[in-house]
Amino acid sequence: MKPFKGSCLCKAVTYEIDALSGPVGHCHCHTCQKAHAAAFATTVRVSRDKFRWLSGENKLSAYESTPGKHRTFCSVCGSQLIAAWRDRDEVILRFATLDTYPDAQPAAHIWMSHKASWITINDGLPALPEGAPPVTKGDK
Repeated sequence: MKPFKGSCLCKAVTYEIDALSGPVGHCHCHTCQKAHAAAFATTVRVSRDKFRWLSGENKLSAYESTPGKHRTFCSVCGSQLIAAWRDRDEVILRFATLDTYPDAQPAAHIWMSHKASWITINDGLPALPEGAPPVTKGDK
């Protein structure tokens, strides 16, 4: 996979990824709903060694939304870019912040136990009550 670039809304922060390390998923957890002001956030895991900031690191801020998990965002425009557990080797990339997309489609809806009551999901994707879809060989 060639490197893919991404950025925040105001373009003050840019990053690049070399590869995905898991499937794309639509996360319906309460913290994603609040952080993104949306019914769900589309995310994908990326190994830390396959992710790098290109510009604007001095514009980044982070919020510890769950003990040990920090959500990183642009302090200028507020765009959520990644979340990361302190003790894990991957970041959780906000897929829609990519400027160009790898050939990957969403594989599942996750944390459906938190799904907003006012949204209907009928896209045929698996709907997991909690957690992320398992990583398969085709995801990497």
